[in-house]
Amino acid sequence: MSRYFTEDHEWIDVDGDTGTVGISDYAQSQLGDIVFVEVPDAGRALGKGDEAAVVESVKAASDVYSPVSGNVLEGNPALTDEPALVNSDPEGEGWFFKITLSDASELDALMDETAYAAFVAKL
Repeated sequence: MSRYFTEDHEWIDVDGDTGTVGISDYAQSQLGDIVFVEVPDAGRALGKGDEAAVVESVKAASDVYSPVSGNVLEGNPALTDEPALVNSDPEGEGWFFKITLSDASELDALMDETAYAAFVAKL
């Protein structure tokens, strides 16, 4: 499995043609306590960079963008009842949605973990 990051602080774990998408630990720390998450419905078609989900915290609301194009397989149902999973496990159980990649070459424009860490260090 490979993990990639966007400059908007989304991550995607890729396994074959399926990606699991969430926001980085850095992003959740900037948002503060998460109080609401809206994930996309299964079957929704997304283009790379499309608004895919919404996350609201005590500080602000923010959009979550799809790092790749594809069709949503499922939204994380656990976030409906427990949005704080995004704070406690942002790069694990706090994932937002799973997507079937329609163009794996889109991953080439994303950062690996080392490049993302260097990017965040400059913020």
